[in-house]
Amino acid sequence: MNLPQGVMFPTGSLYVGDLHPDVTEAMLYEKFTTAGQVLSLRVCRDTRTKQSLGYGYVNFSQAQDAERALDTMNFDLLKGKPIRIMWCQRDPALRKSGIGNVFIKNLDKNIDNKAMYDTFSAFGNILSCKVALDEAGYSKGYGFVHFESEEAANKAIEKVNGMLLNDKKVYVGKFIPRLEREKELGEKAKQFTNIYVKKFWPQYVR
Repeated sequence: MNLPQGVMFPTGSLYVGDLHPDVTEAMLYEKFTTAGQVLSLRVCRDTRTKQSLGYGYVNFSQAQDAERALDTMNFDLLKGKPIRIMWCQRDPALRKSGIGNVFIKNLDKNIDNKAMYDTFSAFGNILSCKVALDEAGYSKGYGFVHFESEEAANKAIEKVNGMLLNDKKVYVGKFIPRLEREKELGEKAKQFTNIYVKKFWPQYVR
């Protein structure tokens, strides 16, 4: 894997998600120090209850060590749960832009984060990959992959959309942020209303 071009990850910062509630900083340190020198790390906790929020951050002194950890430890089991590692995105505009984001639905319930990552990593560098889960931890049948580039996302859509994954035909398309979806639906509703009014109450059309 190569470091994503044009995206800055200061001192090799990684986001570590899907953590078991009992995972501590000491456990993370023991896990990630095998990849290189860890500068700092933390498990994020509720400020009131001090319970784990299920994610944390690991900062390496060298970006190459962070890359090694991402390549070799993603979806490893920690306290019986596969951890999900991705580059720490410090730029909220990049996260919210939708560029390189792909939406996948009609997934077989047995396809997990690792299986989806393995399927889509063939098309380019993946910044994050997530199968949506219900409260019981079972797949909801859809997920998201955020690629480094729009080119990789388009290639994945072209090659995987309509393919059979575990004997189920999947839909793969560009992820559209909620605000854009709502705006598009609003425009369609407005167009429909205009057509309806013109047809049945033309006297009200100026």
